[in-house]
Amino acid sequence: MNNRLSNHQLWQLTISYSRELIREPGVLFWGIVFPILMSLGLGIAFTQKTDVVRKIAVIDASVDSTAIRHFLLTEAEPHSDAAADSFRYSYTIPDKQMGNTTFLFRETDWKEAMILLKRGQINVILTEQNGKPEYHFDPRNPDAQLSYIKLSGILNGKVVNTPQDNGEIKPLTLAGTRYIDFLVPGLIAMNVMTSCMWGISYGIIDRRSKKLLRRMVATPMKKTNFLIAFITVRFVMNFIESALLVLVTWLVFGITIQGSIVGLLAIFMAGNLAFAGIAIFVSSHTANTEIGNGLINLVVMPMMVVSGVFFSYHNFPDWSIPVIQKLPLTMLTDGIRGIFNEGLGLADIAFPFVILSAIGVFFFALGLRFFKWH
Repeated sequence: MNNRLSNHQLWQLTISYSRELIREPGVLFWGIVFPILMSLGLGIAFTQKTDVVRKIAVIDASVDSTAIRHFLLTEAEPHSDAAADSFRYSYTIPDKQMGNTTFLFRETDWKEAMILLKRGQINVILTEQNGKPEYHFDPRNPDAQLSYIKLSGILNGKVVNTPQDNGEIKPLTLAGTRYIDFLVPGLIAMNVMTSCMWGISYGIIDRRSKKLLRRMVATPMKKTNFLIAFITVRFVMNFIESALLVLVTWLVFGITIQGSIVGLLAIFMAGNLAFAGIAIFVSSHTANTEIGNGLINLVVMPMMVVSGVFFSYHNFPDWSIPVIQKLPLTMLTDGIRGIFNEGLGLADIAFPFVILSAIGVFFFALGLRFFKWH
């Protein structure tokens, strides 16, 4: 039995592709290590931040802006890192429950203030007209709006107090409510898509462009075994990559899986099947790597932007939400995220499981039909 298995064509192809990947350290880094580093960076940047620093540009405060100048000299404090970034004054609103808000003020002219605004280093420009402060900011920027509300309260002598003193705010500490809890399932889904699309599609197109597939026509190798071997190796690699990502984020951020492990494995496999099928279809005909790049990006880029990997797709217009929710990456992301954060079970992900599996089988059959060796 073991001898029959070791001599089987599919087994030998799978072992051959596995060795190709293992011998390429770059593939292992970009496929396994890089997603982990990205999750650590984004998790640290957006999760472990309690105190907030808001930077304000003050125009000509030393010339005729008496009210602002008086505030900077009497209420604000000299900024300890002034030599490094020229924000010479600071003012802090203490808040033990939600974190302190510190305003840093930089005296400058309009030209430099606009450059700082365009670079995202500040979000409010403060001027004075007839003894009254004026605030210049983008009203569509919620962060700038919040800066304005708090800053105007300070300059008017009415600091905007958060209502923690009377107990109105009850901080949520439930598992699954942090940004890292939102991010990791999205990264797992996105990695499945990109790994399948680039690993399978580009791998096949690259072999075809180098005339390697043409040589295989002369062998007794079955087309299905050739493609399934590609998919199998990518499945295993995606599983190892996702398991390591979950392990590292569990150790560093304490992320947990609240739902069904069996359900998670099922939706993960269905997602792999869906994108593997699409990858086979995309790579079925072209031998030009430039065209291949375009086709892969055509599939990957739109879904990476709108499918809720890094932020909620509910920020898009209401009419677009039903369309976005039907995309394969959205169904995979929602399924994994629901199991991680909402405690969904196997029955809850049955519908996306069936749809993703059907997408995979349909496109694999279509790719097999149009596949050409050269």
